[in-house]
Amino acid sequence: MTSNDDILRALGRVEGRLTGIEENMALLREDVSDEKENAHESRSVVHRRLDEQAKQIARLDTTVAISGGVEATLREEIKGLRETVEKNHASTQPALEDWKRIKAIGYGISGLIALAGLTVGGVVAYASDGAVAWLRHWLKIN
Repeated sequence: MTSNDDILRALGRVEGRLTGIEENMALLREDVSDEKENAHESRSVVHRRLDEQAKQIARLDTTVAISGGVEATLREEIKGLRETVEKNHASTQPALEDWKRIKAIGYGISGLIALAGLTVGGVVAYASDGAVAWLRHWLKIN
């Protein structure tokens, strides 16, 4: 049979091992709690980023919607302006054609006046010699 000393030694070894196991369990609990805290922080960072992305997407959707509305408004205004310009062009086209015709007639009349002036000037220059001679003869100036 085993003696009491052997039993006490065996119990001491078991008690030592249990103490070691308890210490290891405490260390494991600390590690697990640290990992839980780190995981919680990591998840909160991910959630924060997701929230920021959701806000940015919402702002982008709003911006796109506003831009689409502005673009549609501008298209309608441009269409209206184009129609107005076409109407104004159609209504002013006859006046422009008349103005071009009047301008061409004015150039023709200016040319005729210039030609008549040159002709009169030439006739006066040609006739001046004869007029001077007739005037001297009439006044009896030699």
